[in-house]
Amino acid sequence: MIASNIFRLIGSLFTDFLFLPFNWLRTSVAQADLGWWISNAVNWGFLVVLLCLLAYWMKESLKFQREGTEDKA
Repeated sequence: MIASNIFRLIGSLFTDFLFLPFNWLRTSVAQADLGWWISNAVNWGFLVVLLCLLAYWMKESLKFQREGTEDKA
């Protein structure tokens, strides 16, 4: 009984709160002229975060390679 309530709570959290901006983009902004640009701004934001994380990872990898402490297993 408790497990089903937890899953219902998680489902309610996503459908009632976290997906509201996406529902707004789908319904109201899609009819405007800028709908495509605003909808894809989310994707561009994710891409920028991904590229920043990749740059950080590569910088750290280069640092460990120069120090000679990378995994040589």
